[in-house]
Amino acid sequence: MNEHFVVRPADSLSGTVDVVGAKNSVLKLMAAALLAEGRTTITNCPQILDVPLMGDVLRSLGCEVAVDGDVVVIDVPAELTSEADYRSVSRLRASVCVLGPLVARCRRAVVPLPGGDAIGSRPLDMHQAGLRLLGARSEISHGCVIAESGGEGLRGAQIWLDFPSVGATENILMAAVFAEGTTVIDNAAREPEIVDLVRMLQEMGAKISGGGTSTLTVQGGAELTPTTHRVIGDRIVGATWAFAAVMTGGDVTVRGVDPHHLDLVLDKLSQAGATTELVPEGFRITGHGRPRSVDWVTLPYPGFATDLQPMAIALSAVSEGTSMITENIFEGRFRFVEEMVRLGADARTDGHHAVVRGVARLSSAPVWASDIRAGAGLVLAGLLADGETEVWDVSHIDRGYPLFVENLRALGGDVERVNAPPVR
Repeated sequence: MNEHFVVRPADSLSGTVDVVGAKNSVLKLMAAALLAEGRTTITNCPQILDVPLMGDVLRSLGCEVAVDGDVVVIDVPAELTSEADYRSVSRLRASVCVLGPLVARCRRAVVPLPGGDAIGSRPLDMHQAGLRLLGARSEISHGCVIAESGGEGLRGAQIWLDFPSVGATENILMAAVFAEGTTVIDNAAREPEIVDLVRMLQEMGAKISGGGTSTLTVQGGAELTPTTHRVIGDRIVGATWAFAAVMTGGDVTVRGVDPHHLDLVLDKLSQAGATTELVPEGFRITGHGRPRSVDWVTLPYPGFATDLQPMAIALSAVSEGTSMITENIFEGRFRFVEEMVRLGADARTDGHHAVVRGVARLSSAPVWASDIRAGAGLVLAGLLADGETEVWDVSHIDRGYPLFVENLRALGGDVERVNAPPVR
C-alpha cells in the first residue's frame, strides 16, 4: 500500500524494449479455457497481477491453475462450479468474461458484479441482452449477474449490439459456441484481442468466421477440446513506449507487437513530429525535439484506443501548441487530467472534451494513479517535470505493465520504486 514511484527528469529515452502478451487478451483466453474439459496451456502471458487474480477466479469454479513465468496451465474439470467467488471477482473487471462460458457449460452462471479500474460506468446490459437472445434468462440480483439457460440449453440467434462492446462481444461469442444452430453477432467489436480469442476458440474446435470484422458468425454445437495458444503482443504497452519516445525526443525500438495494430497511433505520432519504421517483430520510433500538438479522439478499434488517452494528454501537455482530446468511451478517464494539472499542465475539461495547451516543462508534485493507464501516463509526464515526481497507487500500473520500472530504466529513464507512508 505504501509503494510509490519516484520519477526524475530524463534525457531522451533510447534502446530496445520487448513487449509480451496482451493483458486485454490473456484474461479472456483464460476464461475461454472453461469451455473444454482438460488441460489448456497459454503462453507468452504477461507477468502482471491480473493473471494470478484471474487464476483465483478460475480456481473458485473448480479449476486447477498453475502460473509459471509466462506460461499458464489450466486444468478444467468435467463438472464446473457455476458460482464465481465474490472476493476473487471483485478484484478485476475482466472476471465478468466467465459469464458466457459458464452459461454454455453449466447452463447457469452466478457472477458477482466485478471490480476493476475507476474509469466510469461499464454496464452489463448488452451482455445480458445477448444471452437472453440466445435463450437464457438473466437478471442482476443481490449484487450478482445471474443467467440460466434452462433444460433446453442455448439456441442460435441474430444479435445486434448497440455499441461494439468488447466485453459483450466476448461473452456472447463464448456462449454461442455451445448454442444449437447459427449465431450472428452484428456490430461486434473488432479489436485484435477479439481476433486472438476467435483464433483460440477455433483451435479448440469452434466454428467461427468473421474475426476482425463487425460481423461474427458462429456455428454452434461443436465439441471443444483443450489447446495450447500463444497470446498476441500487447499493443497498449507497445504504444505506451512509443509515446515515451516521442515525449522525450528519444529513439526506441519496440519488439513483440504487431505494428499494424497501431497504424493509427503511429500515424498520429508522425503528425506530432516523430519518424517511424517497421522492423522485424515490431517498429522503431524516433522523436525530434519538442513534439507538435495534434488532436485525439477515442473510438472503438480501429480508432484510437481509450486506454491510450492518458498518454495522449501527457504528450499534449508538453507539445508545442494546443490539442483537443475527445473521450467517447469512458467518461471517468478525465479524472487523470486533475493529476496532470497538479504537475503544471495547462488543461481543462468540458464534458467529453479536454483542451490542453502545451508547456515547455512540467513541475514535479505528488500524484495519484486512478487506473492502470493513468498511472503510466503520470510516470511519462514525470520524465518531463523538474525535480522529483511521486506517483502513488502504483499497484494499478503493476496490473497492466510487467517490469514497468525495469524497462523504463533500461531505456534511460530515472525511475525507482520506493516504500514510504503517503502524505496527502
